[in-house]
Amino acid sequence: MADEDERQLLINCAARLEELITDPIDSRLLHWDLHYFNTLSTLDDAQRWKAIDPKPLIGDSAFELLPALWNRWDDLVRTGDVTRALLRRFDLMTDVLGLDRSRAAGWTLGRVLQVAVWDLVRFNEGHICPEHRAIAEVLLNARI
Repeated sequence: MADEDERQLLINCAARLEELITDPIDSRLLHWDLHYFNTLSTLDDAQRWKAIDPKPLIGDSAFELLPALWNRWDDLVRTGDVTRALLRRFDLMTDVLGLDRSRAAGWTLGRVLQVAVWDLVRFNEGHICPEHRAIAEVLLNARI
């Protein structure tokens, strides 16, 4: 990774993840790709939703947030205040799911690190996805 700022961002993500890995993991079956395009409303009752296209994984529930944070990114940009809109989305999800905000932020930063390494190895990408970089910067700067 050529960009020193991005390298430092990933080091900061790793540091937050390191704080969590000694804690007991909230081991649950995770979807691992849960976002707007992988949810469907049932025809018989609009209040019921179905998750589709899972990538099953056992892990901490807070590991699930990244896809829902970056999906429909244009909606966040259109607000004119990405930081505020992103934190609102993050807060809504942690509240509804009953997740500790600090733990959710740490696992989300860990997920940014995981995706960045995946992109580097698999696609030889020399940079972090811009949306993921923005998410990491917002969560780190918010000191959650």
